[in-house]
Amino acid sequence: MKISEMKGNVDMELIYKQAEQMQQRAREIIEDTHVIAAWQSVGATINLVGSLKTGLLVNNHDIDFHIYTQPFKLEDSFRAIAILAENKRIIKIEYVNLLDAEDNCIEWHAWYKDQQEELWHIDMIHILTGSPWAGYFEKVAERISAVLTPETRDAILRIKYTVPAGEKVMGIQVYQAVLQGGARNYDDFQRWMEQQPGDQAIITWMP
Repeated sequence: MKISEMKGNVDMELIYKQAEQMQQRAREIIEDTHVIAAWQSVGATINLVGSLKTGLLVNNHDIDFHIYTQPFKLEDSFRAIAILAENKRIIKIEYVNLLDAEDNCIEWHAWYKDQQEELWHIDMIHILTGSPWAGYFEKVAERISAVLTPETRDAILRIKYTVPAGEKVMGIQVYQAVLQGGARNYDDFQRWMEQQPGDQAIITWMP
């Protein structure tokens, strides 16, 4: 039996309920960690991006921010993270320096253990204003939100809900498959994925 046949008949009301609960939990984590205030305390502009921004978070425990300071100072990044690390539910933080790479950014990845003992991944990308990605994913989120219809929103949430546990699928792949490729269920999505080039680290597509 295909995966879509096992889970594809789930009532959309249940999927929307799960999405609402996940998004509420994500926003409670943002509030509990004071992550926005931590970055603002060093003069940063911090923008929510990704599936929480578009209202399409349904089963991944991911919260994504893009962050900018002018001028950029590495010590500001560390100062903000030091504030975040004071929260006892933050159990791990990773740092990646890509200032000299094409990305022109600092990546911070934090893990937060919620009251249900589930881990949430908070990505904070501190981007130089000259980076090719400065403002890009904010624009992607805006465009996706602008073109969504009730039908395509249902399809995106249905596909995300149906993705097997442990399988890595980028949200942007689902959005492109639905909004450009016409996918409406997980089987459609799989067929669409088979036609795409492999090893796409960053997908530069927006509707």
